[in-house]
Amino acid sequence: MTIDEMIAKKKEYGFSCEYIAQRSGVPFSTVQKVFSKVSPSPRRKTLEALWKFFDEADSTTAAASTQAKRSSYFDDDDTDGTFGFSYVNDCDAVYNAVEGTSALKQDMCDTSDNTSYVRRKRTKAGAKGDKTLKDYLALPEGVRVELIDGVFYDMAAPSSPHTYLASDIREVFKAYIKANKGECVSMAAPVDVQLDCDDKTVVQPDAMIICDRSKITKLRVVGAPDLVVEVLSQSNWHHDMVRKLKKYKEAGVREYWIVNIEEQYVLVYDFTKADFPTEYDFDDEVPVGIWDGNCKVNFRELYKEIEFML
Repeated sequence: MTIDEMIAKKKEYGFSCEYIAQRSGVPFSTVQKVFSKVSPSPRRKTLEALWKFFDEADSTTAAASTQAKRSSYFDDDDTDGTFGFSYVNDCDAVYNAVEGTSALKQDMCDTSDNTSYVRRKRTKAGAKGDKTLKDYLALPEGVRVELIDGVFYDMAAPSSPHTYLASDIREVFKAYIKANKGECVSMAAPVDVQLDCDDKTVVQPDAMIICDRSKITKLRVVGAPDLVVEVLSQSNWHHDMVRKLKKYKEAGVREYWIVNIEEQYVLVYDFTKADFPTEYDFDDEVPVGIWDGNCKVNFRELYKEIEFML
């Protein structure tokens, strides 16, 4: 299948670039470049992933077309177009939340086993909520969410490779800071970050660098980190690639890394220079832009540490 044929199928089915990226595993920026022909010679593995996506779409044309059209109703594809039930422990904890790509609203309780059934509903992309830091701190113990613009977003527990890699990245940053007697501080989740210095947004980046120590308090970081790293998982793809990308940029984060373990690539956004990311393979050494590239992360070496877990 040629790129022109894929472009024709994309138009026929009404697929958005966000939807193709989510279903194929190809980075959103790469999908954009392929279908706008900015990238004249895409890598073989990129084309294979796209071919597979369109082959599957051809076999389930009606379902795929309906799903894509549902997604296109929202500017940032802020829902995944599916409906169903999820669970939140503690029936007394009534709050709005979002799981991955779907807005969730608790609306039913089964008091027999103290389990809250959470029904998914659609939420317009960019919608503002009324939840605050006070609500965030009042959540039951064990409920993992992030608060963005007054809306709770449910966080699935990270996998072992996810946690291990984030910790290792933080250690690379820490070693560089120590070797150079720097003032920056490297941290890893779980650390609350009150991103906008207000009470409407609290996130937990997988790893980060803060160079203004006055932002670090005993309870949380208040203000935007200089560099943020998020490690992707299937449950948080949209959250990190779209929602938090936009939020980090607006909040003043200087550099944002998105790490995909399964596909072995890193997207690096240098918001001070461009809106589009630079893509690195794990075979590349990824330079830290806020330190002018003097520190580099060898992801191949870090990957060897977690490969047995995959």
